[in-house]
Amino acid sequence: MDHTGSVKFFNRGPSPVVRLVFFSLLSLLLLFIDSRHQYLESTRSVLSTLIYPLQRLTAVPSMLWREADEFFTTQTHLARDNAQLRAQHATDAARALQLQGLIAENARLRSMLEMRERLDLPLQPAEVLYTERDPSRHKLLVRAGAQANVAAGQAVLDDNGVVGQVTRVLPLLSEVTLITDKDHEVPVQVLRNGLRMILFGSGNANELELRYTPVTADIQEGDTLISSGIDGTYPPGLPVAKVTRVERDPAYPFARVQCVPVTGVNNQHWLFILSSLEKLPPRPETAPEPPPAKAKKVGKAPQ
Repeated sequence: MDHTGSVKFFNRGPSPVVRLVFFSLLSLLLLFIDSRHQYLESTRSVLSTLIYPLQRLTAVPSMLWREADEFFTTQTHLARDNAQLRAQHATDAARALQLQGLIAENARLRSMLEMRERLDLPLQPAEVLYTERDPSRHKLLVRAGAQANVAAGQAVLDDNGVVGQVTRVLPLLSEVTLITDKDHEVPVQVLRNGLRMILFGSGNANELELRYTPVTADIQEGDTLISSGIDGTYPPGLPVAKVTRVERDPAYPFARVQCVPVTGVNNQHWLFILSSLEKLPPRPETAPEPPPAKAKKVGKAPQ
């Protein structure tokens, strides 16, 4: 079967070169007409509107890749910055707490220096180093000992009043017994009326007792107790405690009087040791009692 005729039938028409030249001239003509009279502007707008979704669709992969890259990069930077900020916050918090402690300590030291100038007493500063391990014994160890001319029996004060007394001296340290110790006693008097009594420690950091107080004694809740100075250890007039409770029972000869110390006996870092006081004359010795007189023997009358 011969297929020559069919091939010639489909190859009829202008040659490719002629068609190229024709369409090129047509394109140039359309460009010229469009540039001169803007006939194709509406057509261009319609075609751009129809093609826009296709353009957006083709741009989606690159946009998603860019956004994913930015997301992971941002997450990495945020995690690093967050870790740095947490570390900086912890450091700043520690410094802030340290600064608050220094400010409070500075305020206490200024208050103690003001008290030192106000009292005009030979006071020696001493730093608190240790507290007694036994909770039933209220004692402190301070950084001042025999080399600093500290002696047993000297009074210890803070910016509010009486804290305790030096009871043991070592070469570099000294032991201070607080007024709240159960074996400690302080001669005091009521500021309101001058009534003198003895204040005893109870073994509790926030409680003191006035023992052997008659039920008729003029003492009230809220009274301030100051040192009387009659023992030669504590200077007179220093605040010691405040009366918080008075219980009177007619069935008992003594009232129960509870007090609280005016000083922070357990929260001080610096204390003052009173170097010396005016020495009192020695207590006079008790005169010996005379021996009992012997009874005279009565003789019998002569008969």
